[in-house]
Amino acid sequence: MAKQSIFGRISTLVRANINSLLDSAEDPQKMIDQLVRDYTNNIADAESAIAETIGNLRLLERDHEEDVQAATEWGNKALAASRKADELRGAGSSADADKFDSLAKIALQRQISAEREARSAEPQISSQTEIVDKLKSGLNGMKEKLGELKTKRSELLARAKVAEAQTKVQDAIGSINVLDPTSDLGRFEDKIRRQEALAQGKAEIAASSLDAQFESLEDLGELTEVEARLAELKSGVTPQAALESD
Repeated sequence: MAKQSIFGRISTLVRANINSLLDSAEDPQKMIDQLVRDYTNNIADAESAIAETIGNLRLLERDHEEDVQAATEWGNKALAASRKADELRGAGSSADADKFDSLAKIALQRQISAEREARSAEPQISSQTEIVDKLKSGLNGMKEKLGELKTKRSELLARAKVAEAQTKVQDAIGSINVLDPTSDLGRFEDKIRRQEALAQGKAEIAASSLDAQFESLEDLGELTEVEARLAELKSGVTPQAALESD
């Protein structure tokens, strides 16, 4: 997996606006769970890629260090051979001196080659070091985002439970709204009111019946008095006399 590709994915995920994603999601809970899985998987991929990149960087650094050491060692050998050649030449042994000068030149060539290798590796080491630093920074950002996502998920679950409880309470309140004539309690109240009205009607009817009975009693009393006075008339007692005798 290309290092730049991994870095691009990390940068994209770290810059992701979680709140915006949640706002546009039909099911925020599923969206968060998917994001958590994506971040977790990408973190694992990033860690593997970073480990590989760091491994390659360390190899480059080790090779560079070896080239630097080799350049130093070949320089020391060239110096030693040159001094030996000077010493032999001073002793009158020109042939041996030329031999050591030749060795000194070979050592210098090796030194130059090692120095060239070291210099050529330095830009690559610098670039790899920069990439590793960015990858590490991106990885840390991803881990922070993952923690934020998990916190968001916990908050969302808690808020969802509260919202569900509130909805149930509101539904319960609405289902027992006695002011609603279409509700069960509304119909039951209407039935009771009709029963109360029926009872009141029967009471009024009963009262009317009693009044009629009492009125008939009063009529009966008048008839009885009439019969008594008629009897008195027949017996020769006038109503006036009856009054005076009373």
